[in-house]
Amino acid sequence: MRYGADGLVPCVVQDATTGEVLMVAYANAEALAATVATGEAHFWSRRRRELWHKGATSGNVLRVRTLSLDCDADTVLARVEPAGPACHTGAVSCFRADASGGACLEL
Repeated sequence: MRYGADGLVPCVVQDATTGEVLMVAYANAEALAATVATGEAHFWSRRRRELWHKGATSGNVLRVRTLSLDCDADTVLARVEPAGPACHTGAVSCFRADASGGACLEL
C-alpha cells in the first residue's frame, strides 16, 4: 500500500451487486485496519480529522465484500453491500446526474 504524503489513500466504494460507484472517501492505515477487523467500511474524515465508521450514526453501514488495490497500490476499491443510501444527502450514490442536484458533463 502506498499512502500519500498526508498518510491517506483514496478509496472508491462500489456496490458489489450493481457495480454502481457509490462514493469516494479517504482511508489511512487505522481506517483500513478497522475495516478489515469489523467487515464494515471505515474511513478517515479529512474535515473532522478523525476515524469515521460509515453509517455509525445513520445506520447506513457499508458491509465490505472485497478490498482491491489498483496497479500502483495507491488507490483502494471497496466492493460493498450498502445497508441504505451511501450519500449524506440520502441518495443511493454521491454520483448522480438528475434533478436532485448532481451534475454530469457530457463529452
